[in-house]
Amino acid sequence: MRRGLRRNVAIAVAAVIIGFLWFGLQVFPVGGSGKETIVAVHAGDSLSTIAETLHRDGILASPVAFRVDLLLQGGLSVQPGYYQIPAGASFFSIRSILSGGPNATVLAVRPGLTLNEIGVQLVSDEGSSFAATFAADAAVAAAQSPYHPNGSLEGLIGPGEYVIAPGETPGQLLAAMQASFAAEAQAAGLSATTTRFGLSAYQLVVGASIVEKEGYYRVNMPKVARVIVNRLAMGQPLQMDSTVLYALHQDGGTVTPAMLRIATPYNTYLHNGLTPTPICTVSLSALQAMVHPPVGPWRYFVLVNRDGTMAFSTTFAQQLANEALAASRGLP
Repeated sequence: MRRGLRRNVAIAVAAVIIGFLWFGLQVFPVGGSGKETIVAVHAGDSLSTIAETLHRDGILASPVAFRVDLLLQGGLSVQPGYYQIPAGASFFSIRSILSGGPNATVLAVRPGLTLNEIGVQLVSDEGSSFAATFAADAAVAAAQSPYHPNGSLEGLIGPGEYVIAPGETPGQLLAAMQASFAAEAQAAGLSATTTRFGLSAYQLVVGASIVEKEGYYRVNMPKVARVIVNRLAMGQPLQMDSTVLYALHQDGGTVTPAMLRIATPYNTYLHNGLTPTPICTVSLSALQAMVHPPVGPWRYFVLVNRDGTMAFSTTFAQQLANEALAASRGLP
């Protein structure tokens, strides 16, 4: 009887020792910290959810052990945001990083944003020095771009969310943006040597940026692209408000008669042809529309419904009728 009791006690002690050893290896993983990983914590995430996220992203091996550690340490308050954490870090290091607040920034570059607007956001998120270096790096990259842009990377960066980790340089961020555009261009069937409708690849990107601003909704973009192609073929001025606003660093709004008289290379009311550079970051839909527009005779368009519906026409008389319809609905 005593022998059986001793055996059971020995087994229990061994299990406790093994448990402590296992837990210790979770708290202080063998090999130390590894690859830096970006982890997203969302508003409302519980500590259990965060532990599962850390496990899924390869930061820790056992979410159960981490939750036990949190119980022993008295919990943790974690702000929503992005955190750069090395894989295999000790629980102490993970807790320290999470309790310190987000240490990585997410720069959201949506289609339609300009480099100037992105620069303003970088000043806010990363500081003026980072933003200034980014602008300088962009100028160098423009000079080296296979698209041979006119001194600017406007339109040649891809939209998306870019996580700026601690220590990341403006050059690294810019490289990621250019890589994103390269992937987007490939998906649209565009390369640096593509020509369509007598337009170079760069001019197609310029056109796509105008499509982005003027079409706005994906459903409108193909026909807007065809209007641009048709007007260029006929030597008709594009007369696009978005190009006038770009030169004035304005995003949307009413274009006044005075604005239309401002002599800038981007005033497509005063100058035939495309603008010297793209006027914004372009979406895949805008690029596809410009590279592969539908066949059609359209030369005019106007917004006729607040849901974004546009009416396209071939003659100026039809355009005037559509403008009257828009005005009757209270649209500018």
